[in-house]
Amino acid sequence: MAIIEVTKANFEEEVLKSEVPVLVDFNADWCGPCKAMKPMLDDLAENSDSYKIASINIDDEDELAEEYDVTAIPCLVLFKDGKEANRSVGLIAKDAIEALLEV
Repeated sequence: MAIIEVTKANFEEEVLKSEVPVLVDFNADWCGPCKAMKPMLDDLAENSDSYKIASINIDDEDELAEEYDVTAIPCLVLFKDGKEANRSVGLIAKDAIEALLEV
């Protein structure tokens, strides 16, 4: 499954009400580390049906970034059953992203 682009309009449906865990990538187009992490997230998204990966551009969705206290990017937030279950800030390796998903 491809990475889902999430906005304020579909956040509740795609993330909070999801039947499976959702790893949300808070990012921005100008962020180098965000761009470096994207291929790893694309690969993880394509190879699993047990979770979803969503992308939120903080420049376009600053309300969501503020609501979830995103003060630095890239910021990965794992949501399970509509609640935050894990978080990582900064560029991390693919195995560290996979470890985030194992909570």
